[in-house]
Amino acid sequence: MSMELDLSKYGITVQQVLRNPAPARLYENALATDAATITSVGALLTLSGEKTGRSPKDKRIVEQDSTKDDIWWGSVNKKIDENTFQRNRSRAIDYLNTRTQIFVIDGFAGWDPENRIKVRIICERAYHALFMNNMLIRPTAEELETFGEPDYVIFNAGKFMADPGISEDIETPTSVNINFELGEFVILGTQYAGEMKKGVFTIMNYLMPKRDIVSMHCSANEGEKGDVSLFFGLSGTGKTTLSTEPKRRLIGDDEHYWTDDGISNIEGGCYAKTIDLSATSEPEIYRAIRFGTVLENCVLDESTREVDYTDSSITENTRASYPIEHIDNSKIPCVGGHPKNIILLTCDAFGVLPPVSKLTPEQAMYHFISGYTAKVAGTEVGVTEPEATFSACFGAAFLVWHPTKYAELLAELMKKHGSTAWLVNSGWSGGPYGVGERMSIAYTRSIVDAIHSGELAASETETDEIFGLHIPTQCAAVPREVLIPQLCWKNPADYEPTAKKLAQLFRDNFTTYEDQASDAIISAGPQG
Repeated sequence: MSMELDLSKYGITVQQVLRNPAPARLYENALATDAATITSVGALLTLSGEKTGRSPKDKRIVEQDSTKDDIWWGSVNKKIDENTFQRNRSRAIDYLNTRTQIFVIDGFAGWDPENRIKVRIICERAYHALFMNNMLIRPTAEELETFGEPDYVIFNAGKFMADPGISEDIETPTSVNINFELGEFVILGTQYAGEMKKGVFTIMNYLMPKRDIVSMHCSANEGEKGDVSLFFGLSGTGKTTLSTEPKRRLIGDDEHYWTDDGISNIEGGCYAKTIDLSATSEPEIYRAIRFGTVLENCVLDESTREVDYTDSSITENTRASYPIEHIDNSKIPCVGGHPKNIILLTCDAFGVLPPVSKLTPEQAMYHFISGYTAKVAGTEVGVTEPEATFSACFGAAFLVWHPTKYAELLAELMKKHGSTAWLVNSGWSGGPYGVGERMSIAYTRSIVDAIHSGELAASETETDEIFGLHIPTQCAAVPREVLIPQLCWKNPADYEPTAKKLAQLFRDNFTTYEDQASDAIISAGPQG
């Protein structure tokens, strides 16, 4: 139901304000004013303009006495002063006031009623409104009537550019700003919808640890017996694919927090990559794309209105946003018990890490803080050999506190509830990229199944001499020579120097965190 709302308290004077309009009405507006198209399956196909991904280098946090000591300042969290924020805020509101109609989406972040927050999105593009209608938790009619004042407001004026001339804190025409004291988030110079989604996650990454709750960049699912698994992993490691499977119910595909009562999804929807998507490779996601879904930057066959998911001419980062109930086996409400298994996914293009390792609590924290994966040749200009990538807590771009804050909270909960941690490599086997081959997805699925069944927990292990990892020696449907990396290298003499090279990259990266990490965690890294 669309409800009008007075926004004068924000300085917004637009007469026509549509609050939480029905998706069908947002379709109508998107088709009329947003250059959108309807696909053959009823999804809304849109373009985000010049920016087809997030702009992390343009994110700024207001430096304030009440919050500055909480924040992990540096390359991830850059400072902006209060005056510059206010000028950006005024610029965004002045632009929104030039529109004849704007949209407001009110919703919740977090399914757990005790810890969820109220979020308000104010935007001009209908597709942005539909996107956040999908990604926030949608209030009932009664909840919307009693919604009251939000905890945080996002002003999305992404069509209007920031002015780099107003401050040295504004380096480009794109500026994404958070003010924790005011509870406000301003977007200028980018129409990529993911900025709003990750803005909410960043807010939760600040608020939850203040409540001694760990917020996590992970997916989660639940087995028939109520056993919950978490999947951490950077892009390309298989986080969404491995957590979205028919034998287990999906709690969420990207963002969660863990309280004394269990796991809660932060979002009301999913934001899945669609490049090379097919009904065979990812049937659950493929079926989820229908009416109500936003397809961002995909390419359409104009004659058939079918999407060519192999076409990356606009961007490799093609995306689909849909309500989580579009996944057939999703769990509503999106909450679960305490995780039994925590799976850290990596795509090791050096071909060194085993397909699965059982981690000690200290190793789990070391690899969680490290957040390792690897780029391969051809994925970016200038990348000609495997390149290690480290992203703290598997989501450094969205952290607010120092990474050890999240690691300590996670470790405490794992210890309290007896969770077992695993490192799963979905990357290369038999040698590095260009020599070995990508790990069979069938093997990776068999490994995850064996984790869930308890088979791997009961398996004997061998200890890797360089990384100190405990490698199960048996797993149904996975040959032993695949489980032990050096056994399947085509050039065995090359294994040890490559492994030592990767170990040194781990050690070099971890020097950033050694001042706040315990000796036990530091010692859990590679020693060889």
